[in-house]
Order: sequence, then C-alpha cells, then structure tokens
Amino acid sequence: MQCCPSGLLCFIKWQTYLRRLTRKAITKSGLQHLAPPPPTPGAPCSEPERQIRSTVDWSESATYGEHIWFETNVSGDFCYVGEQYCVAKMLQKSVSRRKCAACKIVVHTPCIAQLEKINFRCKPSFRESGSRNIREPTFVRHHWVHRRRQDGKCRHCGKGFQQKFTFHSKEIVAISCSWCKQAYHSKVSCFMLQQIEEPCSLGVHAAVVIPPTWILRARRPQNTLKASKKKKRASFKRKSSKKGPEEGRWRPFIIRPTPSPLMKPLLVFVNPKSGGNQGAKIIQSFLWYLNPRQVFDLSQGGPKEALEMYRKVHNLRILACGGDGTVGWILSTLDQLRLKPPPPVAILPLGTGNDLARTLNWGGGYTDEPVSKILSHVEEGNVVQLDRWDLRAEPNPEAGPEERDDGATDRLPLDVFNNYFSLGFDAHVTLEFHESREANPEKFNSRFRNKMFYAGTAFSDFLMGSSKDLAKHIRVVCDGTDLTPKIQDLKPQCIVFLNIPRYCAGTMPWGHPGEHHDFEPQRHDDGYLEVIGFTMTSLAALQVGGHGERLTQCREVVLTTSKAIPVQVDGEPCKLAASRIRIALRNQATMVQKAKRRSAAPLHSDQQPVPEQLRIQVSRVSMHDYEALHYDKEQLKEASVPLGTVVVPGDSDLELCRAHIERLQQEPEGAGAGSPTCQKLSPKWCFLDATTASRFYRIDRAQEHLNYVTEIAQDEIYILDPELLGASARPDLPTPTSPLPTSPCSPTPRSLSGDAAAPKGEELIEATKRNDFCKLQELHRAGGDLMHRDERSRTLLHHAVSTGSKDVVRYLLDHAPPEILDAVEENGETCLHQAAALGQRTICHYIVEAGASLMKTDQQGDTPRQRAEKAQDTELAAYLENRQHYQMIQREDQETAV
Repeated sequence: MQCCPSGLLCFIKWQTYLRRLTRKAITKSGLQHLAPPPPTPGAPCSEPERQIRSTVDWSESATYGEHIWFETNVSGDFCYVGEQYCVAKMLQKSVSRRKCAACKIVVHTPCIAQLEKINFRCKPSFRESGSRNIREPTFVRHHWVHRRRQDGKCRHCGKGFQQKFTFHSKEIVAISCSWCKQAYHSKVSCFMLQQIEEPCSLGVHAAVVIPPTWILRARRPQNTLKASKKKKRASFKRKSSKKGPEEGRWRPFIIRPTPSPLMKPLLVFVNPKSGGNQGAKIIQSFLWYLNPRQVFDLSQGGPKEALEMYRKVHNLRILACGGDGTVGWILSTLDQLRLKPPPPVAILPLGTGNDLARTLNWGGGYTDEPVSKILSHVEEGNVVQLDRWDLRAEPNPEAGPEERDDGATDRLPLDVFNNYFSLGFDAHVTLEFHESREANPEKFNSRFRNKMFYAGTAFSDFLMGSSKDLAKHIRVVCDGTDLTPKIQDLKPQCIVFLNIPRYCAGTMPWGHPGEHHDFEPQRHDDGYLEVIGFTMTSLAALQVGGHGERLTQCREVVLTTSKAIPVQVDGEPCKLAASRIRIALRNQATMVQKAKRRSAAPLHSDQQPVPEQLRIQVSRVSMHDYEALHYDKEQLKEASVPLGTVVVPGDSDLELCRAHIERLQQEPEGAGAGSPTCQKLSPKWCFLDATTASRFYRIDRAQEHLNYVTEIAQDEIYILDPELLGASARPDLPTPTSPLPTSPCSPTPRSLSGDAAAPKGEELIEATKRNDFCKLQELHRAGGDLMHRDERSRTLLHHAVSTGSKDVVRYLLDHAPPEILDAVEENGETCLHQAAALGQRTICHYIVEAGASLMKTDQQGDTPRQRAEKAQDTELAAYLENRQHYQMIQREDQETAV
C-alpha cells in the first residue's frame, strides 16, 4: 500500500500544527526552556540590568513573574540556565549562588540575567489589568519547573524519583509545579501535553492561598485634557474629603476577591527580628507554599498597608509570626482600621515569652515544625475571643513635690494590654534589663547572657529590697471595693493584673484549674481581670508550679500610686510617676486557637481504625544525632537507642503517653530488661513526629495534649533527649554479645544464688508497709508469692495503696497475676475502691489502665466512682465515670461478637 501525496501533505501540516500548539502551551506554562533555545541576537541588549530583589515589589514598576532571591550555599556544579548560558561555566570559576524562594530554582548570581534569554519567569503573583487581559481565564495555570532532585512519587505512574544527583549531574529527573507541588517524571509517558494546559488546583493548601487572579495591577490614570483636570480636581477633593485619607489614595495593586465559603485566605506577617533571626529564615518557606504577595515582612513598613489592601477579602485570616509584642502590634492596627468583621489572628511564636501563644495552644516557641503543618493548623483552628484592656494614666494631684523622680515619666509605654499589667519587683527587673541593653547592646547578643543578667538583677534587687514597701504607696479599688487593707496585710512586692492564664514564660500565677474554688474559672474571654499579689517567696515558687495570692476578679480597676514605681505593660517597662491609672475593658479581639484534631496526620486509603490498646516501642535520640540526621529519617532511626515498650490506650494523647514513658523509666527492671542503657531520661526530653513529614521534628511540650499518639507513631515512637550523648560518642553502650546491665537494687537471681527457702508472706507484707521497694523485689525474686493475703484477706496491692507507694503499686501490677486487680478484702473493697476513697488519682489511673473492673461494688453497694464522690473528689469521679462507661461499651461489643 502506497501513501498518496495528499495524505503525506496532510500529515506534515498536522505535525507542524502540533509543534506550534506545544510551543504555545509551553510558553504559557513556564517551561520555555523545554523548547529549542532561541537564536542569539546579533546586537547586544541595551536594557539596563534589573535589581536583584529579595522582597516582593509592590510598586507600579513591578515585573510580572519576578524571582525573589536569597543567598544559598547549595553545592553542585549545576545552574538552572543550563551550560549554554551559564556565565560561571564560561568563566570556569566558582561564584556565589542564589535561590528563588518562590520557585526554588538555583542559579549563579551572574546568571540571573540569563534567565531572560531562556524566558523563564517565576510563578506569577498577580495579573495585568490591560485590555488584552479581558479574556484572560480566571483559573490559575501550573508553573512547571525542572528538578534535578525530587522527593515523593510521580503523580502519573506512582513510582519514586531516582535520585541520580551528583556534583556534576545535568540530568533532569522530574517536572513539578511551584503552586500545587505536583511532580512527574520528565518523560513523555508521564508528563504529557494535557498536564501543561490543565488548570492548577493550588495544592493541599488551596483554601488559604490567595490566587494570583485576585491581585490586579492597576494603571495610573492619565488625563490629557487640562480642562478636564481642572473640572475633576474640585470634585475629587470633595469625594476624598468624604473618604478616609487612605481610601482616597491611589495604589498600584487592587484586590478583587472571588468569595467562597470553603476558602480562608491567609495573610502572613513575619517579624524577622523575633526569635534569634528565626523570622528571616521562615519567611522563605511561606513564600514557597503561598502566593508571595500574601507574605509580608514587618520590618518593611508594618502591617497597616497590607491590611488596608486586603480589607474586603471574605473569611480572611492572619498569621502573626513573632512574639506577643508582634501580636499586639497587629491587633492595635486592626483596631485603627475598624475592619468588620475583624479577621481572626493565629500565632506562630518566635519570641521568648510567648504567653499569649501558650494560652491559645500555639506553644512556647517555634522549633522546627514544617510550615505545611502550621498552615493546616491555622486553617482548621477554632475562632475564639480575647479580652483587651484600656490603660489610662493621669498624674496624681495629691502627690507632693517630694515624691517626684527626675527619671520617671507620666506616660505608659502602651495604652492597651492583652496579657498583663504589673508593678513592683518584676517590672523593676525588666526595666533594669532594658536600660542596660540600650546602653550596651553588644553585651546582650545571646539568650543565655540575657537570662544571666535577669537572674543577677533579680538577686541584687532582692538584697536591696527596693519593692518591699510597695503596699505603702498604692491604693487599689476593684469594682468599687477597696483592696488596700488586704494588700497591706499581704505586703506584696509585686502585683499583677492578669488577662490570660500564662505569665512569665509559661507559669500559671493564678494556679491550675480546680485549685481556686472561691473564684470563677479563669478565662481570656469573660470580661474579668485576675488580680494577684506576690511576695518574694511566692515569686520563687512560681517557677516550680506555685502561684500567687489570689486577691479578686474584677471588671474595672482604679490604681493610685503616691510615688514613682516601675511598671510594665505586656513586657514593656517604664518608671511611672505618681499617677492614677484606670483599667477597663476595651474590646474583644478575634483569635485562632489551635485545635486538637486527629486529622493532623495525612489520611491514607488503607488507614486502620484506632485500636483499643497500642503496644509501642520507645526509642530515644540524642541532640547531636538529631541535628546531624533529622533530614534523613532512616539513618536517624538506626542511630536511636531503644528504651523499652509501653502499652497505652489507642485514643491516648501525648500527655498520657509521657506518663507511661516516665513510668517505664522509674521501673527498677526497666533499665535491665527493656533497654540497653540504664541512663535515665533528662527532664527536658520531648516527642518527635516521625510520620507526618519527610523529616523528624520536635513537638512542643505545651502542645502534647493536642496530638494523639497515632499521629506521630505507628509501631515505634521516638523521643529527643538533649542531654543524651550521641551514638558515636557512647562507648558504654553494650554490644549484642555483652550482658545487659542490671538494676542497682536487683539481687542475684535465685537460680544463681542457691536453693534458699522461699520467704514467708509476712515478710512481703512488712516490706510493702515499709515501702521498702528493693526488699520487696528481692523477696519476689527469691520465690515470694505476690498473691499472699493477710488475715483480713487484704492483698499486697491493698497494702501498697494504703501507704500510697506508686513504685510498689506499679511493680505489683506488672508482676502479680491479673487476679490481684479485682481481689476483695473482707468488707468487699477492691484496691480501686480503696484508692478512690483516698483520692489517689495517679494510682487509680494505674489500676484502671491495668484492667481493673469499675463496676464492682463493695458491701454497701458503692462502685469506685461513688467512693470518689463521697470523698468529694469530683475530677477523679468524672474520670472513673468516663472509664466505667468505656468498659460497659467494651463489654457490650464483646457480647455482641460472641
């Protein structure tokens, strides 16, 4: 069969059409360098060199698809422009490299100008408003980028990417989108033409990403007729007088949102000075995940301009990356702009105290949690209210001239506070620190030195007693009630007016919930302030779980001082002259509280339901190994040290799991039988998430109650111990052929010590009553019966509960037969009845988790829950009722299965 000339001609025309279509699609997608290189122009380019920008350009001269460059130390002899255009390759010398934060390409600094030759631009962050763009599609196109290294799997074939990366590799292994992060193998069978043309979904965080189609670049109006200028000038003045001064101003960019109930667009404000330069590093991650025009550096002019620009965006949310002062700055700006409704504010804590962030479950400080998880937390967080309080100070006319201080001021540093207002000892120490730092800033360049200065200043102030007469010079009236006599009796050296539960980097000066029965529970949205007095003793006990003297809860305060006294407002100190200060509720700010959720981990199609109990191996990691290997999960797992095995309920959070791990450490045989090392955990250990990211990262202890065990562990859970030596630096670790060390109080096993007679039961009971743990273990190893009972049918577990020995209770639960749990004495009481009647919460928890029945009744017909109610321990009764209900459901399920 022969091909006719007309058929061949049609085939050639069709191939030509396909090539044109492909080039057009590639030009739109950003993969221009896939096409053949453009011809080299004959004349040199006369355009001036563009500035290398490290920030987003909001001026009217902003370039479409402009890169945002940061210096990088990425090794390798590759450059994104390719060998044909690489200046460093032609010069044959090493030059500095830069990385685009928005699309993550790496080029040599002299090669940035060569990107114009291959016509490769960054992902566009806005769209033009010219007449040519009237028919511009409203959807977002993919921004395809070549990758020499790529994690994950190909979206088309499901296979992983072969990492053939070497220092001299030129091979492209993947093509990925800078918006949605989808990646394909760079071959025709995986990356086809339809991927280029299809609209982009913006990825897993599409709900918080502001699409570039919303951001429109406006053109400055130009009136050529002088008459029209004169006519419009007067009308413009009249219109601008009606509008606010900011609304009438022309801006180069306009935000035209397309509201959707499923979207929660996010504005990110980063304070680069917070947290030891953490802000400057984390801003690059937000530029990668989001539209660069929704990420703002607060050192470039503050939040006001951005909030005005985005004020009409529906369901807007704000993420404040910084300390509590940064959050207060943003909230005050929202007050000035009077946005309705005000956007809720989430917090990424980068400061040092972060008490407001702790209150809203965002933790005490950012460590290394992936930005992707942070965005998910912001999107799914709960919207709550936060009280904000006005401070109005005026000079005290009754103060005499002898009380004046030349170094005092008549104005407070802030006129509103979110956290606290205090006066006395703590304000004096903070004021000394601020004055010394302003005088000698070079001496305060590390967090450790700052803490040492605080400690030294506090000690010297304690010796001088500068605040011991505070009660003689103040008068406090709360809601019309004069508290001055009560304060003079207490003689405090510090008084705090507290709005949130946290104070002084995480302490709880009002006390833990349930400890203040004479007052209402403390809340940050109830319109009440908590007034607390501190002596030097209670201030010292604050860091170890103590609290101050609870004075009152009130809605309004009138504070009168008769001399200059140091005060501080949310950490901003000053020495205030004799004044009359009024504190009243200003308004309520809308905040985002981090929620406890099980959906934090990615859901898989083969995900199994949560089991009733989990048996998990615990392994710990040293800080040295973590810092060196936390980007390589497999190597870090190999460097971890097994600690033992814990059994926890399937719905446990990390707080409960922590109790089990610490219990494992306290077991006398835990070091010998369950772990190859007898080194105890340090008090600063924390959990590591090993499942929801491509690397390990730490979980703040303040957020453990928000994370489930099943979110961060499957068969093995990893913990980070900062005081543990690295695996390479631990010569004391036993080898597989060396015997495991034994507990210091563990005797020689009976099989090695001869055929001694078995101990009597009275000896076991006596050791239990005396809380002699080592003696009890020795008797048990010698053959003692842990099920022995006395003349009143009380078991060893009954005696251990009566003495309150947690160690003995744990040992009996682990080594005695299960029948000991529900064994009753002559009056029908089980050990759980006895522990509930004595209010022993921890021991009750141990016995319940071991499997004791909560439905058993004594001779009077009381269950353990009812015994706790009679002991007036409501929290323990609620816990037992909850577990009793769980046991009943569990029993019904078993009967149904039978």
